[in-house]
Amino acid sequence: QDQLVESGGGSVKAGDSLRLTCTASGRTFSSMAWFRQAPGKDREFVGGVGWSGENTYYGDSMKGRFTISRNHGAPVVWLQMNSLEPEDTAVYYCAADTTMIPSAVAGGYRYWGQGTQVTVSS
Repeated sequence: QDQLVESGGGSVKAGDSLRLTCTASGRTFSSMAWFRQAPGKDREFVGGVGWSGENTYYGDSMKGRFTISRNHGAPVVWLQMNSLEPEDTAVYYCAADTTMIPSAVAGGYRYWGQGTQVTVSS
């Protein structure tokens, strides 16, 4: 069974850091990514990483504070989030697919985790 499981969410204060983990099982996913969705907003691309872990992509508002990483071919992807702001409050979802290049669009992924809540207070 193909499955993605996120962990590492929680409640923190502005300026703190969090590290999210997504563990995949079942098939081999070449592209893995993180999206987030705040109440009343569309799902937003946070970052994506390819099979080797060398090619990473980020949403514009995440550059510089967030880092997505993956060991070569491993079924685990991390999202290191630094200098968190209240605007980062959202449910963070792991997404994966068998495409070679991670998509920045939610529709580019067939497999999704259940999400993990991140709440940042001021």
